Amino acid sequence: MEATGVRAVPVRHYGRWVTAAVVTAVAVMFLNALIRSPNLQPGVIRSYLFKDYVLHGVGVTLLLTGVAMGLGTAGAVVLAVLRLSANPVLKAGAWAFIWFFRGTPLLVQIIFWGFLGALFPRVSISLPGLGTLFDQPTSVVISGTTAAVLALSLNEMAYAAEIVRSGLLAVDRGQTEAAYALGMSPALTLRRIVLPQAMRVIVPPMGNETITMLKSTALVSVIAGHDLMTVVQGVYGNNYQVIPLLTVAALWYLALVSVLSAGQYLIERRFGRGTQLVRGGIR
Repeated sequence: MEATGVRAVPVRHYGRWVTAAVVTAVAVMFLNALIRSPNLQPGVIRSYLFKDYVLHGVGVTLLLTGVAMGLGTAGAVVLAVLRLSANPVLKAGAWAFIWFFRGTPLLVQIIFWGFLGALFPRVSISLPGLGTLFDQPTSVVISGTTAAVLALSLNEMAYAAEIVRSGLLAVDRGQTEAAYALGMSPALTLRRIVLPQAMRVIVPPMGNETITMLKSTALVSVIAGHDLMTVVQGVYGNNYQVIPLLTVAALWYLALVSVLSAGQYLIERRFGRGTQLVRGGIR
């Protein structure tokens, strides 16, 4: 049948236009109320945004994030391998570690490490025949920053171990068997064959974990971890400029998360070179 004279009429999505108008109106009203609020005080925000002690807090936040993620990722690989081990003792030990550190809130772990001296007043190392080699008060050995690193790293190990394990399980078993057939050792097979392929699965959630870790460092303010949030709390505890100082912290966290998100995109693109993203899915 000839289709001459038939005029195609696009479907009108009136609901989308109404929804977009409502969302835009609410966003404009919120921004207008935020800008006009007398408690925001942009001048105070600008005066504190690049203060030396604020920048030092930003540096400590980045340091805690980097160290915790480095130690957490290294420990997670070990835990994931132990979870997949045929040795029941190692497998149960790794499971118990993950169960404990995932089962207790991060805030509780931070406070526990910060007040470890209440449980063990001194840290001592003694050997038979050699006497006491090391003996110091726990509060001297475990400072606020050390307690923060321990809490964040151990907690990250537990969560990242499951991410790494899922990545290892995603690699086809035939890849490992082929490597063994070529005479490669288990350690070399893991490092050269399995882990590079598992990275495509591991990188996106680990990028998310890094961003979560950056924000979780704010919890160490409860033990005076010298991070950004600790500095901000100290300042507004003296001058009572709570909203402007919290805005300063929020701006810095948003800036750091934006940088980390860009880094995650570049890493994902590098490990996903064999997969072409197209509109509507992956092929």
